[in-house]
Amino acid sequence: MEFTLLIVIIVLALIFDYINGFHDAANSIATIVSTKVLTPFQAVLWAAFFNFLAYFLFHLNIADTVAKTADTLHINLVVILAAIVAAITWSLLTWALGIPSSSSHTLIGGFAGAAFAHGGLAVVNLQVVGKIAAFIILAPFIGMMISYLISVLILHICKRANPSRAERWFRKLQLLSSAVFSIGHGGNDAQKVMGIISAAIVVYLTQGHLNPAELPAWLDLKYQIVEGKVKIDSPPFWVPLACYTAIALGTMSGGWKIVKTMGSKITKVTPLEGFAAETAGAITLFITEHFKIPVSTTHTITGSIIGVGLSKRISAVRWGVTVSLLWAWILTIPVSALLAAIIYYGLSLFIA
Repeated sequence: MEFTLLIVIIVLALIFDYINGFHDAANSIATIVSTKVLTPFQAVLWAAFFNFLAYFLFHLNIADTVAKTADTLHINLVVILAAIVAAITWSLLTWALGIPSSSSHTLIGGFAGAAFAHGGLAVVNLQVVGKIAAFIILAPFIGMMISYLISVLILHICKRANPSRAERWFRKLQLLSSAVFSIGHGGNDAQKVMGIISAAIVVYLTQGHLNPAELPAWLDLKYQIVEGKVKIDSPPFWVPLACYTAIALGTMSGGWKIVKTMGSKITKVTPLEGFAAETAGAITLFITEHFKIPVSTTHTITGSIIGVGLSKRISAVRWGVTVSLLWAWILTIPVSALLAAIIYYGLSLFIA
């Protein structure tokens, strides 16, 4: 039964990763689509390629943090299954409504909620969850400040430039900025699913499958026992490969409802401003990845877009849309946690 559950979790995790790709495709392509630098089809191919390129560029810092959301020594595979089912449900619902919520926070909220339902606060790593929750506000704020500064700096440098010539240059530069942001997106979001898969494998091993001879060859695990806990030295080679592939394929599927919200409803974006927003978002993602902090690419690019709007004037930002997005962000973790807890109790009735 445990092995079957492990397979189901891995498959659903990759499905979630695919959904994350088309749900969050808007993050890296909204501005280049809204400024007509690329067509929607060209934009998703561009973003998908650089999502996958992240596979070769990042360590697994984020995956390690996500795997520590709950104490794997005191949970079971039903907890992780409930977390993924809840994450898929919330991601599809917000996508259908065109709300750019965070797939990442949905996954983490679901993991924490199901773990709480199983064993209470004792099995939830509140320090990890608290740090992630804090960056619901900090990530967009950092992105906003960086994009504001970049916008003001560019406007100062280009104040005597020919407007049409400058626009042509920034249309080209947007290709670079969106590519870098897509790398940051792939490196940040795909790793969260790797963390969940790694947690599932650790739980499977902890539940009495520690004999390497009993493990299937495709797991190809290198692990050690440290203070009674299983510590994976490195996940099987196919885990990061499958996760980056799934998120790239998802990105190729697009997410046009959210593209519309991100690309035009927050503020009107020019090629110069699109370049500033994407560059600021990429810088924020690379910094947080370095410090092993899982953040939302959705929140990051939204804050960056607000920053370029503020560089023009405060009224350039449609604050009504922004406030609605903020509520969606704040509610994502608690709603996902509650949904996962309910799903956990339901699954526990059928899965011993």
